[in-house]
Amino acid sequence: MREKFDPITLEILWRRLISIVDEADASVARTAFSSLLRDAHDYTCMFTDSQGRELVQGTLCTPGMAGAMALGVKKIIHSLSRAECKPGDVIIVNDPWLLAGHLNDVCVLSPIFYKERIVAFTACVFHHSDIGGRVASDNREVYEEGLFIPPLKLYDAGVLNEAVLNLIRWNVRTPGQVIGDIRSQVASNHVCAEKVVEMLSDEGLDDLEDLAEEIICRTETSMRRVIKKIPNGQYCYKGLIEGAGKREDIHINLAVNVMNSDILVDFDGTSLQVNWGVNVVYNFTYAYVFMALKSSFDPDIPINEGSTRPIQMVAPDGCVVNCSFPAAVAARMQVGHFMTEMVFRALSPAVPDRIIAGSGGTPAQTNIFYGRDRNGKPWHTMIIRGGGMGASSSMDGHHCAIFPANGANTPVEILESDTPLIVEERSLLPDSGGPGEKRGGLGRKMVIRVPDDKLAPLYPVTIAVQAGRFRYPPEGLFEGGYGSKALFLRNGEPVDSSGLTFAEPGDSVEFHSAGGGGYGSPFERDPEEVVKDVRNGYVSLEKAYEDYGVIMMPNSLEVNEAATTAYREQRRS
Repeated sequence: MREKFDPITLEILWRRLISIVDEADASVARTAFSSLLRDAHDYTCMFTDSQGRELVQGTLCTPGMAGAMALGVKKIIHSLSRAECKPGDVIIVNDPWLLAGHLNDVCVLSPIFYKERIVAFTACVFHHSDIGGRVASDNREVYEEGLFIPPLKLYDAGVLNEAVLNLIRWNVRTPGQVIGDIRSQVASNHVCAEKVVEMLSDEGLDDLEDLAEEIICRTETSMRRVIKKIPNGQYCYKGLIEGAGKREDIHINLAVNVMNSDILVDFDGTSLQVNWGVNVVYNFTYAYVFMALKSSFDPDIPINEGSTRPIQMVAPDGCVVNCSFPAAVAARMQVGHFMTEMVFRALSPAVPDRIIAGSGGTPAQTNIFYGRDRNGKPWHTMIIRGGGMGASSSMDGHHCAIFPANGANTPVEILESDTPLIVEERSLLPDSGGPGEKRGGLGRKMVIRVPDDKLAPLYPVTIAVQAGRFRYPPEGLFEGGYGSKALFLRNGEPVDSSGLTFAEPGDSVEFHSAGGGGYGSPFERDPEEVVKDVRNGYVSLEKAYEDYGVIMMPNSLEVNEAATTAYREQRRS
């Protein structure tokens, strides 16, 4: 007989489930080797019930991994022979088509046993900045992009498979860091498993089945309730994503079909997959479509299988958002991250107050640096740079936000301690936020120098840029203006971001992240808010006049109200 839970007990148990995953998440911050994990938080922890249905994920999850894991982990679990699973088993896999879309995202999965049977599975995906291969976006096939790991047992009944670790060790540039991070994943799963068993014992439960069913069904009901508030209909958008370097642009056609409490997102008419590394697998596309829909409908609904059930997606096989093996996928976020923004655009007539304008952190601006120090020791690191976030109907965009990927900026001190590189400047870019009644967030300038002294690394320092917004800046909404474009310079000269760049001691590289788009007419912005922006250095005096129609006294920065009102009326007409 199915066990029922009263609302208070259910809430207590739900909070405990979240705390279990968050404790596993915290163990990563304490044990991971690479700064991309410790500081930028480019990883996600979660666990499922015994059937592989996602039950709970970490509070600080990365949407691309979490959404993809909800689909991918379930497939992996269904492919396992339960009879062959034993306590202490640990499976490792990085198949892009099974999971989160590129080889760098490595999943470690473990069954959780209680009273001699499987009651759940725990999994975590880490973005390993080094997985071998070429790290640029100009690869033509996945074979060039690093080590491909099908589902393998890393531990068999608690016994480490040294051959698997050796295979990984000899295919990456920094084996100490990569193997250390894999051990951190194993530790995270161990923490999660221990705490799940502890909860079952404390609460007198034999398994999680009834609790999972209650949580998933209630979540599905809540999700369907908010979808019903959206008028039925088809909401379409045709988007354009720039091709890196001189490559052709990519066309995205999507239609969001709202049918009572169900949603179908259709990508019919989207460009075919391309022969460079921005192709996206189904799971990753779904992740950012789901993220857009859920965040615009009700961000507070829990994320588990119940919240995904009402949302279906179809995309033609072999198109750029549902690519076929062996497409190159290393830089899949250059296309995949745009799915959230494009769904927002499609839904803008239906939910104008629940979406934001284009963001400069879409796609995440990632930089990979590697080389050898003066003594020949290899080093390798990756940083994620945010841009200005798009404005909304209620507030200005945040500066330097990594949206929708939800990562964090790597501290300067960490980058300089992990590498021979020196950060000479990291600053906000004035006038980079799109003008609007609500202003877009500012982009960021970052200048990194390769030292030419006793600490200089050996030539070359290899730099890979996986980014976007170099040609097409983030768009505003409802008369809001564009944000600024992105920029990549080496020694003051623009660089083609599609391949690898080789720097030598004494070189300086400069990155500009794009600014966010504005929301609403800039002539409706409160003049006093424009004054604050000028005082804070966000907007120049000239742009206050040109973009916002605000006339200020140059010395006192006080608004000439009469002149401003007259000028704005003239500009509106």
